[in-house]
Amino acid sequence: MDSFWELFREHRGKIIGGILGLFIGIIIILFGFFKTLFVILCAIIGYYIGKSTDSKNGLRDLLDKILPPGNR
Repeated sequence: MDSFWELFREHRGKIIGGILGLFIGIIIILFGFFKTLFVILCAIIGYYIGKSTDSKNGLRDLLDKILPPGNR
């Protein structure tokens, strides 16, 4: 079992990239290219929003960056 973790530490990027590529390939086959692209785009937007709220900026600050500030 230790050799597995050693192999994983040495080739982590290759292993994760291969699994991610396989996963995206299966999704494209099942749902089509544009639907898959939409899901990936939504995941990236969700990650960015989550990252912004985790870094204590808050959702309001994120929306102020994206949209012009309105009358409050």
